[in-house]
Amino acid sequence: MGRANDEVAELLQEYADLVSITGGDAYKVRAYEKAARAVAGHHEDVSDLDLAGIKRIPNVGTSIAEKIVEHMTTGKVGAVEELRAKIPAGVRQLTAIPTLGPKRAMALYEELEVSSVDELAEAIRSERLRDLKGFGEKTEANLLHGIELLQASGGRVGIDLATEAAETMVRELSSVTGCRRCAYAGSLRRMRETIGDIDILAASDDPGPLMETFVGLPDVAEVIAHGEKKTSIRTAKGLQVDLRVVPPASWGAAMQYFTGSKAHNVRTREMAVHAGLKLSEYGLFDAETDELLVSETEEEVYQRLGLPWIPPQLREDRGEIEAAQRGELPDLVTEDDLRGDLHTHTDLTDGLSALEEMVAAAAERGYEYYAVTDHAPNLYMQRMSDEKMLQQRGRVRELDREHGGMRLLHGTELNIDPEGGVDWPAEFLEAFDLCVASVHSHFTQSKAEMTRRLVRACENPHVHIIGHPTGRMIGRRDPIDVDLDAVFEACARTGTALEINSFPDRLDLRDEHILWARRHGVKFAINSDSHSRIHLPFVRYGIGTAQRGWLSADEVINTWPLDRLLAFLGRG
Repeated sequence: MGRANDEVAELLQEYADLVSITGGDAYKVRAYEKAARAVAGHHEDVSDLDLAGIKRIPNVGTSIAEKIVEHMTTGKVGAVEELRAKIPAGVRQLTAIPTLGPKRAMALYEELEVSSVDELAEAIRSERLRDLKGFGEKTEANLLHGIELLQASGGRVGIDLATEAAETMVRELSSVTGCRRCAYAGSLRRMRETIGDIDILAASDDPGPLMETFVGLPDVAEVIAHGEKKTSIRTAKGLQVDLRVVPPASWGAAMQYFTGSKAHNVRTREMAVHAGLKLSEYGLFDAETDELLVSETEEEVYQRLGLPWIPPQLREDRGEIEAAQRGELPDLVTEDDLRGDLHTHTDLTDGLSALEEMVAAAAERGYEYYAVTDHAPNLYMQRMSDEKMLQQRGRVRELDREHGGMRLLHGTELNIDPEGGVDWPAEFLEAFDLCVASVHSHFTQSKAEMTRRLVRACENPHVHIIGHPTGRMIGRRDPIDVDLDAVFEACARTGTALEINSFPDRLDLRDEHILWARRHGVKFAINSDSHSRIHLPFVRYGIGTAQRGWLSADEVINTWPLDRLLAFLGRG
């Protein structure tokens, strides 16, 4: 269940944290952190590689490769177990709090015997941290906010992890004899950005084999409840999954009911009542006679209520019922509409795959065009220079000639500085095919300062797209404080597109902001922000977010034909 690479990456990152907590060499910590990112982004499954194959992964040396092999063959790593034994588990759990690093977590344990999130919150409330070196009122406030972020997640997981788990289970269950249909429902089907638990629905006249297969799946760590109609399990990563089995004739009504949302279902049930009907997971019935009217497909259920089928991503009671009644539901953008990706990275900066690998992976996706947008020099840790960027441009032009069926664009991701300026003078920027501009620092500026900063970036004639516009990291960093109306108005006025960043821990803009920005007439770009060839498919999550924001294809610039896109970029 899940990629072995992700499991290994978590182990390497944990080892890096343990080394840091115990005061180990900083170089060793960075080496394991780099290796963790490299393994997570590597396109080959590490469980299929021998020692030599693992050593070919960038940033994975002999010692790290040997630990990976040890883990894959024995299920544990001696060096990790040794360090785990030295440090209370609670201290490691403290490092999950945003802004609290491993060394500070250990200091809290050694000085105040704090070994859990609740104990830390109590220590802050009683002002016990203020006597510690490096801790003050501002640190306390930041840590309390970090605890709030951690607790607000409520055990929810990112849409990518939930999707991977759900699709694996659906594949397994679909192969069970007697299973007529199987799919996931709930908030995952509605493409919510985080998922509390997974709802899987199956149709069969004989639920027994499905339930037995379900509880026997490899990733099942605990069986919470085991019944004939519903069984619940918890995976090794703590994710609850509920399987419901319904008769094939009830499939449509059950999918409508268990997809939700609760607010949408309340509205549809109210419509049924007003029409003299009853709606449940078993079907749509005549309220007086209990005669079953329709139940087999969702389309039939909605049609009997006087509505067209409503896409799951819209089912949040945000006007979709009224739009359906007026015949004004949007023709939502789909992944098939995307003609290219306009924000990606290579190993020239912080990516994990070489330029040639990224281009080949994009070509495999059938893109009409593809942009390489490595970081600009003001993000100092990426060590970009004019010479490196120009050398890359030359290679992009060579590859463009080799990939006759896909146009390659050479771009960059600029850094919006605190005053709203960007890297490089105008004459250097002029030669790029496109420029994405993003906030990467100074996230705590005042609302007025941040607003001026983004509006000025929009007004720069060389900036085509504002990348991950609110700067949030789901569960780890709040969005910036900014007047979004002013930013959306500036984008519409200047013709600057807003990015829907598809990376699962960003999904920025979020759906509510897309709905808001559409009213200003803004155009959007749905990009992967890939840092590895395996990240390119992340656009599916950006598409889901765009659909939740009611976007049609024409509002998304990278669904446009190349000539129209180039005209937008000023290259027509």
